[in-house]
Amino acid sequence: MSRPELLFPLFSDLETLDGVGPKTAQNLGQLGISTPRDMLFTLPHTGVDRAMRDTVEGASLPATLTVKVTVGAHHPARNRGGAYRIHVEDAHTSFQLVFFHGRSDYLNKVLPTGSTRIVSGKVELFDGIANMVHPDHILPEEDADQIPLFEPVYPLTAGVTQKTMFKASRSALARVPQMAEWIDQEQSQQAGWPDFATAMMTVHTPQAQGDLSPDALARTRLAYDELMAHQLTLALARASERQLAGVETKGTTILQARVRARLPYAPTGAQERAIAEIAEDMARPTRMNRLLQGDVGAGKTLVAFMALLIAVEAGGQGVMMAPTEILARQHLEGLQPLAEDAGVVLEILTGRDKGAERRAKLEALAKGDIQILVGTHAVFQADVEFSDLRLAIVDEQHRFGVRQRLALGKKGGTADVLVMTATPIPRSLALAQYGDMDVSVLDEKPPGRKPIKTAMVSTGRTDEVVARLQAAMDEGRQCYWVCPLVEESEAVDLTAAEERFKRLRAVLGEDRVGLVHGQMPPADKDAAMAKFQAGETGVLVATTVIEVGVNVPNATIMVIERAETFGLAQLHQLRGRVGRGDAASTCLLLYQSPLSDAGQKRLEVLRETEDGFRIAETDLQMRGYGDLIGTAQSGVPRFQIADLDRQAGLMAVAQSDARKLLAEDPELLSPRGQAARVLLWLMRQDEAIRLISVG
Repeated sequence: MSRPELLFPLFSDLETLDGVGPKTAQNLGQLGISTPRDMLFTLPHTGVDRAMRDTVEGASLPATLTVKVTVGAHHPARNRGGAYRIHVEDAHTSFQLVFFHGRSDYLNKVLPTGSTRIVSGKVELFDGIANMVHPDHILPEEDADQIPLFEPVYPLTAGVTQKTMFKASRSALARVPQMAEWIDQEQSQQAGWPDFATAMMTVHTPQAQGDLSPDALARTRLAYDELMAHQLTLALARASERQLAGVETKGTTILQARVRARLPYAPTGAQERAIAEIAEDMARPTRMNRLLQGDVGAGKTLVAFMALLIAVEAGGQGVMMAPTEILARQHLEGLQPLAEDAGVVLEILTGRDKGAERRAKLEALAKGDIQILVGTHAVFQADVEFSDLRLAIVDEQHRFGVRQRLALGKKGGTADVLVMTATPIPRSLALAQYGDMDVSVLDEKPPGRKPIKTAMVSTGRTDEVVARLQAAMDEGRQCYWVCPLVEESEAVDLTAAEERFKRLRAVLGEDRVGLVHGQMPPADKDAAMAKFQAGETGVLVATTVIEVGVNVPNATIMVIERAETFGLAQLHQLRGRVGRGDAASTCLLLYQSPLSDAGQKRLEVLRETEDGFRIAETDLQMRGYGDLIGTAQSGVPRFQIADLDRQAGLMAVAQSDARKLLAEDPELLSPRGQAARVLLWLMRQDEAIRLISVG
């Protein structure tokens, strides 16, 4: 499938645009502009009012003004590099035009004494006299209409001027073809959106400041086009995954009932809902591709285990994958008691399994004797074979790549896939990042979890905090101490952690304090963690290594040093390491004063709520979308026009619209489907285009 001919002019050479030569084309590359199409999608970010005035008198200066003047005497510079001044008069007053390095011959030609000219530029007071330095526009009266009443201001880069951008964008606008509408007719009528060509024209020719706002109709329409193209791509990926034949896996509920009978309390409504959604997906003949999103302590383990039991009840196997050895062992600990209740065979496979032991496990797995396997990515190795893999669960702590998800699916060519994440993601981001998946959300805490008390303490009171740890340890409790996040280098992080480790050991006792950090050999890290889990050390000093998954119910105090240097989501994850047992827990946010307003607000939100979704929304508002996800690596696209911070709602509309269009027209062959193909080409969604042509 090749690019539709009607888009050729938009994808031709930049040098075909007015005023763009080879050098300018190269400079425009710095702005990410390589075709006329990119020129169109580079919108002005502000504008200058150049409406004509009678006079500069009474204007609040400095200001950009446009007036008709009569040119008076020229006063060339007295010394080299000095100011060349020209006296001019408007309807009410006189002022000066000023040129540095001005050349007499040129200025006498452009501004001959006695002539009438329209001048437009920035006017400032200098020694009580109004000066317009280097006017932006100087035109004879009959050409006055060449100055736009409201001039758009574009982003610039070295070697590119506003004049170049203005001229090139006009030239690109002239090439926008009339295209069939890809937006649902009812949707665009209801929203009052202009068609694509009109919207493009409008955003590049704003009439007032309001036209530049993301909420202006034309801008919203173009933002929607971007989001629609993105969601269409995800929906196509989802449809092609859905065409992958799966196996209908229907549970008998017998094993599930055994586990339910042993639970100390009933599952929450959210857990029941998620289990039902997963069971329904697994029973379908197509492959499940679902995301289970749950806040810290929302009970994802139980939901995951019930899903694994459905696979076993149907006569198949399930696998649960974790990114690290520590987390895999922890899943094993969490699932073992449940497996005993259900009477199913559960095993673990990690890189540590060697020789005869590993061979025995692989054999049992291939025969179907192991019903549920917990593992690290060692499960991907070629010699690992299942007898009948029905369900693969990926604990996507900081993103197992999409590629690994697919590799895992290939292991049981038809296995259903469930991805779990413990990071509450605001809905708009979840749609951008996981739009190809169906999402189940756990947004209630199981009963019996004690709230965690969160307090802000200034670093000046560190000694009191240490005394508090001492008291907790004397009662047999354990504590975490997380060291500050130092951006510059791992080495500095390390020094901070080692310093804190030494100081705490001096006060609390040599053998009562452990240390883990990112630079340690994995075996040492595991050993330090194991000692803490076994209760042999009372305090664990750590860099942020511990934010994921560690489960020590006896730990009741979490100290986060220089908490203001962490992001909200990260602080929330760290706090979730305590409050896992039956004793009351505390999180102490040690901050260095004075706190910035943003730092103060972050810590206060944390003190007020334990709701991870509310925290994530606040984080998104405060830090903005690009920051929150560290964009590039996270698989979330960068949009040129759409602003996810402000247009989150549009993303949801685009998703349902894209899914509806594909449900009605899977091949995109209807008139609207054909238009949607043009949109995908226009938005450079090559992935999607490949999916249609393959499908």
